[in-house]
Amino acid sequence: MTRLGAVLVALVAAAVLPAAVLPPVPAAATPGPRSAPEWWFDSWHIPALWQAGADGRGITVAVIDSGVQADIPELRGKVLPGADFIDNGSDGRTDYDNDEFSHGTAMASLIAAASGFSDIEGLAPAAKILPVAVPLDNVVHRGEPPKNATARAIRYAADHGARIISMSLGRPHYERDDQVPCPQAMQDAVLHALAKGALVVAASGNSGRSGSPVEEPGVCLGVVSVGAVNARLEVTGFSSRHRYLTVTAPGSDIPTLTRESGAAFVGDGTSHATALTSAALALIWSKYPRENARQILNRLLATATDRGVKGRDPSYGVGVIDPAAAIAAGPAVAARANPVLDGAAPLLALSRARAAAPKPPAAVARPDAPLGEYRIGIPPEQLDGQFYLLAGGSAGFGALALVLLTVAVRRGRRRLRYRGAGLPLARRS
Repeated sequence: MTRLGAVLVALVAAAVLPAAVLPPVPAAATPGPRSAPEWWFDSWHIPALWQAGADGRGITVAVIDSGVQADIPELRGKVLPGADFIDNGSDGRTDYDNDEFSHGTAMASLIAAASGFSDIEGLAPAAKILPVAVPLDNVVHRGEPPKNATARAIRYAADHGARIISMSLGRPHYERDDQVPCPQAMQDAVLHALAKGALVVAASGNSGRSGSPVEEPGVCLGVVSVGAVNARLEVTGFSSRHRYLTVTAPGSDIPTLTRESGAAFVGDGTSHATALTSAALALIWSKYPRENARQILNRLLATATDRGVKGRDPSYGVGVIDPAAAIAAGPAVAARANPVLDGAAPLLALSRARAAAPKPPAAVARPDAPLGEYRIGIPPEQLDGQFYLLAGGSAGFGALALVLLTVAVRRGRRRLRYRGAGLPLARRS
């Protein structure tokens, strides 16, 4: 911890947390290598939060990725048996990334790595990791992955106790090729997770310098889409810009662990920002275990630091996350409207109606609403070849309306990709 950080921990902790639960917080060095410290520990006053009981305790975070190397000391005892949708025969506790960066392990280390074994510490060290391996680019494939593997992984995570589902991945969609940016299987899986009371978090993409194509699952309704900022809270050039972007988080010069204990990389990406946002949600939820997903997410959104254009914008979303402010906020914040979950509510209600009745109720169209960017495909065998195009309303974050259109549904052929990259610490200048 920097000198300024040590002073701020004491001052801010006294202001934002109940005095009765605050033990003394000793000054400590900021974790991370000297060339790339984990600066958010100082900015978010993490030692004070931990000592006040906000350390991820009781929260399971699913990491849907290349698998997580569970036997490295920094993660030992923190990684639960999970699932392998690559068909490699594991239970998710092996990292199948072809690259030494070890993407899934890197993301898990940002969430829950223990101190004492390396310079790098996770933001929510008492949280548990549920690893779910999926067939991403650059991942070792020994078997035959099932169809819609990532959608199945989301369902698995929701059905096996994950309160937060973290996906540092994405597949770009282009209007010239794909009429449906969020395939129906993926949207249905997200709705399933929401119905189970989980929060779904995904990377916005690293295509800020190349057009920022829409990416699934970040574009899907009900998903917290995350962009990246640097230590000055400036949005990075690579972070994709989207009107549906939810928040931004640290994603530049981020140190992570690999599947080799003690080995460290420093990398950039909305992958890292996604993992840190998931960890921040775990901190908040561990402090308020009786609150539901909506209330926890409300805290994160309502207390984000607004940057750039005033209000929600394509670069920052509602702002840069601040878990310390989210934890300090009063209960009234948790009761506010929620643009992410409110946007998914019509489809969630429709999916429940479909499950309960042979045919779904007709959608209520609002012709005065301008068309938005969210498009959710419905296979012909389910709804006579129709799909729902959600339109953004004019008030606040946008009340969403359903417009029923008839189209042919195409399937995207691109595979999901990592949304982060790493460089060996030894090569970093």
